[in-house]
Amino acid sequence: MSDAAGHFDPAIGLLEFDSIVAGIVAGDAMAKSSPVASLYAGTIHPGRYLVLVGGDTAAVEIALESGGVDTVVDSLFLADVHAAVVAAITTTDLTALIDGDAVGIVETATVAATIVAADAGVKSADVSVPAIRLADELGGKAYCLFSGTVADVEAAIEAAEQSLEHREAPIGTRVIPQLHADMRRNLANELRFDKRLRAGAT
Repeated sequence: MSDAAGHFDPAIGLLEFDSIVAGIVAGDAMAKSSPVASLYAGTIHPGRYLVLVGGDTAAVEIALESGGVDTVVDSLFLADVHAAVVAAITTTDLTALIDGDAVGIVETATVAATIVAADAGVKSADVSVPAIRLADELGGKAYCLFSGTVADVEAAIEAAEQSLEHREAPIGTRVIPQLHADMRRNLANELRFDKRLRAGAT
């Protein structure tokens, strides 16, 4: 799969299960029901199962409906996902730079919530999304980073929080002006999604 962004364009959908059995069954049903451009499925901590699909809007909707709701912890459907969100999830570049004056952080209890927050934030302000980290080795939690001017990062954080109003509240949000260079280097080298998704995106 050479162009990961193309396989998640224009829509993505995700089902997050607290049962591995239910997740595998759902993933199979989703793959059989709809010609999505991409489907990634696998376990995450703490014993949950994710099925992420992307492609044509109608195909993604059908796949999500076919996945059912049994043991679903959280879900998302983004009909017009921002390219920066797809890039942050699928990139194999381990040296992503945080190059703005400020960094914003959104931490959530589920993978779906973080992706929704990242999409809302980057669509609302002139910010980049240097990284999105989803669940692995985080006890099922997830978080994303925004980078830009202080004002733009604050606007992105506000939009992200608003996007989660009908979900479980975010665990934490924060804007950090002038992030220290040592922390920039650490964050740039550490924030990656699961190996299966990265391998499939190359």
